[in-house]
Amino acid sequence: MSKTYQTYTITQDGQLMLKKMERDQVETVWDRLQAQLPQCGYCDMGLSCRNCVMGPCRVDPFGEGPQQGVCGADADIIVARNLGRMIAAGAAAHSDHGRDLVEVLAEVAEGRAPGYEIKDEDKLKRVAAEYGVEIEGKDTMQIAGELANGMQEDYGTRKKGVTLINRAPEKRREIWKKLGITPRGIDRETSEMMHRTHMGVDNGWQSLLLHGLRNALSDGWGGSMIATEVSDILFGTPQPTQTSANIGVLKEDHVNIVVHGHNPVVSEMILLACQAPELIKLAEEKGARGINLVGLCCTGNELLMRHGIPMAGNHLMTELVIATGAADLMLVDYQCIMPSLGNIAACYHTRMISTSDKARFPGMEHREFHPDNAVEMARALVQEAVENYTHRGEVYIPVEPIKAMGGFSVEAIVGALGGTPEPLIEAIKEGKIRGIAGVVGCNNPKIKHDYGHVTLTKNLIANDILVGDTGCAAVANAKAGFKVAESIQYAGEGLKEVCGALGIPPVLHMGSCVDNVRILVLASALANALNVDISDLPIAGAAPEWYSEKAVSIGAYFVASGVYTVLGPMPPITGSMNVVNLLTEGLNDVIGATFAVEPDPEKAALLIRRHIENKRETLGLPYLKV
Repeated sequence: MSKTYQTYTITQDGQLMLKKMERDQVETVWDRLQAQLPQCGYCDMGLSCRNCVMGPCRVDPFGEGPQQGVCGADADIIVARNLGRMIAAGAAAHSDHGRDLVEVLAEVAEGRAPGYEIKDEDKLKRVAAEYGVEIEGKDTMQIAGELANGMQEDYGTRKKGVTLINRAPEKRREIWKKLGITPRGIDRETSEMMHRTHMGVDNGWQSLLLHGLRNALSDGWGGSMIATEVSDILFGTPQPTQTSANIGVLKEDHVNIVVHGHNPVVSEMILLACQAPELIKLAEEKGARGINLVGLCCTGNELLMRHGIPMAGNHLMTELVIATGAADLMLVDYQCIMPSLGNIAACYHTRMISTSDKARFPGMEHREFHPDNAVEMARALVQEAVENYTHRGEVYIPVEPIKAMGGFSVEAIVGALGGTPEPLIEAIKEGKIRGIAGVVGCNNPKIKHDYGHVTLTKNLIANDILVGDTGCAAVANAKAGFKVAESIQYAGEGLKEVCGALGIPPVLHMGSCVDNVRILVLASALANALNVDISDLPIAGAAPEWYSEKAVSIGAYFVASGVYTVLGPMPPITGSMNVVNLLTEGLNDVIGATFAVEPDPEKAALLIRRHIENKRETLGLPYLKV
């Protein structure tokens, strides 16, 4: 039965590939979602609990059935516990990503990671100084080793606070201290959340939610911030770079290698191997014109930010890329990788390789990367991709790529402003830029693919709101054409003037999903320059298509940092109106920010515009009609 592909995705490449996969009789994520319907209503409302084997339990939202689990936990407790565990899992995912990078930094310092090096020595020294490392008289590797030790202590040592919270405005840190939610250690807060949510420990739904904020802060101002900083130190701090996006970045006459996941430790080595003259020569001997490396999801974003490597797509495009028949090798590391990919690759010629010691997948070969073998492993796998080129069947690449610009680290943004955030502040004061919004997050097959991201972003920039985006949202906006200088045509007159003068697009690609912390750093710089708290600024965050536990942690650390945040899908919390009311209203009195939930991106844009204008009015800035 033919499907209406337009109901699944707004993208031309996605619609054409879905049609091909139906013809090929290959199942997609949308097919599997349909097979699951109707999904469990108790789970959707957060009212099911399987934390112990006295259950699984559920609470009847209509008051006709059980109102407590076997242990006596009511709806408020069950919903708060479930949300806390989602935050813990998301914080653990991003923070463990950070730990992996710190371990590579340590091995580089010890000379045990051939192929890796320190690319940004200035940033190494700046971050090391924040950790109290003495710089004078020490060589680069000694500084790197001491910084790695200091960062590792943030994971495991009990402290009054993780190191990088000192970047937050003092007023914000005072709020955390008063509430008792200053993050003390990255692993500690996640471990404590798992302890609190064990049966018979914390049964106060308010205290569970407060610790959830602390747990999320340990990610945003701890593990994720460490991940971003160490990636910049090892692989280079991003600067504006030209790139392209959509499935058209695959090349029929090249060996195509696709990297997918989140950790640049693998993808950076693959990039080096793809540039090896002997492997390019081998590709030509096999009949190809060269080797083409492209990205998916956030490991692709990492390469885009630093090297301009093109992006084939975001989360919901991963299966469709394989169905082109042009992907000779797909390498995955971890996070957001569907277990379906191995089975789909078996329908085509694509070699699937998993590379992380903590992530294995059905139907994939497993070849682990470690710092001491990464160079040899990357070369071997690129050679295997070249040899697989001759096994291709039908190739279908239905679109041309869209040009884009990426690489907007905080350093790059401030550099474009002349080395100080003052011009941005002046543009906001004058009303040429109403405010700033971070549009971030995943794709979710329950929402039309890319519709939430693109519609929200287009509405915001049309109303003179500068957008910084990351992750899957950033790829969606690149494919929509919002990442080139010419895209100022979509912007309001004030934003158009500012971006035109600077030669930048109105939507700034700030990196992978772990790089959401760049938005926090930029917000802190603006708040410190104005001597206010982050919650006083005309800024907001949005996750129009989120799906993952990581997104729950991200949203929680943004709100806990003082950023009003609008979600598309409703979290599984509607089984407790107490929890809903605290997160969407009550937190404003406690931490100066709340969540809002609005699945319609046009209405979400209106909420953000109203919030920004209210903040402008509070700061005494000109009120601009919404």
